[in-house]
Amino acid sequence: MNYPEIRYLERLADLYPTIAAASTEVINMEAILNLPKGTEHFLTDIHGEDEAFAHVLKNGSGSVRRKVNEVFGNTLSHKDKRTLATLIYYPREKMDQILKVTEDKDEWFRITLYRLIEICKRAASKYTRSKVRKAMPPDFAYILEELITEKDDSVDKASYYNAIVNTIIHVARPGMHHCHEPADPASGH
Repeated sequence: MNYPEIRYLERLADLYPTIAAASTEVINMEAILNLPKGTEHFLTDIHGEDEAFAHVLKNGSGSVRRKVNEVFGNTLSHKDKRTLATLIYYPREKMDQILKVTEDKDEWFRITLYRLIEICKRAASKYTRSKVRKAMPPDFAYILEELITEKDDSVDKASYYNAIVNTIIHVARPGMHHCHEPADPASGH
C-alpha cells in the first residue's frame, strides 16, 4: 500500500474504530441513499425580479401546494387547501388576515396546528430524524419532534398530544405578533 492509502485507512479507523461502528455507518448511509429525493430549484435570469423570486422560494416552486394536496386530498375544500398553503408561504400576513374575521381563535389555532403538523410529518418523511432535528429552532426542537413523530394509531397518547397543542395555543398566542421568522438571507439579517 502506498502512503495516501495508509493515511486514508488510518483516518477511517479513527472515525470507525470497531466493526460495529463501521457497519452502523454503512447501514445509515445505505438507508439515507434510499430516502426520497428532496426538491431542487433551478432558477435563471432573476435580475430585477426579487418579489417573484421570493415568492418562488416561499412556495417551493409549487411543492408546498402539492404537499398540501397530498396530505389533505379530498378531506379539505380547494379553498381551505389554498388558504393553508398561503398561510405556509406568508404566515404573518395570512394569520393576521384570518384572525380579523375568526370568532373562535383557539379553535382556529387548534385545527391549523394539527393541519400544519400533518404537512410537517409528510415533508419530514424525506429526511432522517437527525437532519430534521437540526433544521428546527433549538428552543422548540424537542416539542416539534414529539409532534411530528407522533404515530396516528397512538390512542394512548392522544391526550398528551392534545395537551401539547393546547399549551402551544395558550402560551404562544399572546405573543403571536412578535414571533421570529427565519432570517432573510437576501437582507443579510
